[in-house]
Amino acid sequence: MVRQQKNEELMAAGVTLVDPATTYIDADVEIGQDTVIHPCVFIEQGTTIGAACEIHSGSRIVNSRIGDRAQIRNHSVITDATVRAGACIGPFAHLRPGADVGDNAHVGNFVELKKTTMGAGSKANHLAYLGDATIGASVNVGAGTITCNYDGVAKHRTIIEDGAFVGSNSTLVAPVKVGRGAYVAAGSAVTGDVPDGALGIARGRQENKAGWVEKRKSSKNAT
Repeated sequence: MVRQQKNEELMAAGVTLVDPATTYIDADVEIGQDTVIHPCVFIEQGTTIGAACEIHSGSRIVNSRIGDRAQIRNHSVITDATVRAGACIGPFAHLRPGADVGDNAHVGNFVELKKTTMGAGSKANHLAYLGDATIGASVNVGAGTITCNYDGVAKHRTIIEDGAFVGSNSTLVAPVKVGRGAYVAAGSAVTGDVPDGALGIARGRQENKAGWVEKRKSSKNAT
């Protein structure tokens, strides 16, 4: 009964609930006008959602703040976090406590943030774990990137400054800083700071052994 009453109040105030029967919104939640809530969404514990947002199916938002015009795409989980105006989250993203996603930033498929701030216009679109990190504005974080924030005893922070580019499948071993406008080459395991405007490369050199496959086949046949 309480859920139905809350849903009716929100719809009367200009919020669109595509399927009120499968939408679960706690009584203390606040949602702005022209926001659209799709089916099978759970919004809990004092969450505030701005105007003209879109919350897609399967998402769960707990004790969080969502700015105007933000998009939360399918099956994202957001807990004790902040998503600022125009940002896009998901699908299948996980914002854990302390995550703060800046204006017009993107956190995409299977990306997890914990105690991480992401500046305006920054992007982490695919398959990343960013924990205990401070990420500036207009940063690109490539697919498969992780911040190694725990050394078995204590947590450490990673800093990625404005305009930096982190290539795919990179490992940033905290504490470490990637400077303003710097690049990290794909596949690097970064253990030291990368200065402003520099290219950091931390990977083994490729070696091709000509004829190796045929030799291996010959040795097997010989046995």
